[in-house]
Amino acid sequence: MSRAEFLLNVLDSTFDKENWYAPLKPAIEGLTAKEASFRPPGEATKSIWDNVNHLIYYKERLVATLEGQEWTRIDGNDTFFITKQTEDDGDWYLTIDRAENVHNKLKGILSEMSSEELKENGLESDLIDIFLHDAYHTGQIMLLRKMQGLWPSHR
Repeated sequence: MSRAEFLLNVLDSTFDKENWYAPLKPAIEGLTAKEASFRPPGEATKSIWDNVNHLIYYKERLVATLEGQEWTRIDGNDTFFITKQTEDDGDWYLTIDRAENVHNKLKGILSEMSSEELKENGLESDLIDIFLHDAYHTGQIMLLRKMQGLWPSHR
């Protein structure tokens, strides 16, 4: 397996190809807008929807950089609020679609790159950061689901 193939494999394992930990897509499947907006008590807590927004932002930023597009950076906390949370399931599903679209776009760009290109300009390091970041926030999403009694039990 080439380095490029390895990185693509890890990208998928953090999004929709379950290995030994749950990836993002199954962690958000089946949720309503209300469930995705649940926020436990506490000043610094984020909802599932907030976390998905945050993950979208950083992947969209990476895709824009790879495509040579101008990117307006926003403050770290503002990345959690790039789409407005409502009680409308349609709005939540649009957010899920946006997450899937940016994943597929990144995957498409990376599948066209050689291992040498991935090593240039620290891209490989940026990708590893994205993978770890996605796994970290997916864990938070799973915890928020468990707090609501919405995570399937495999007993």
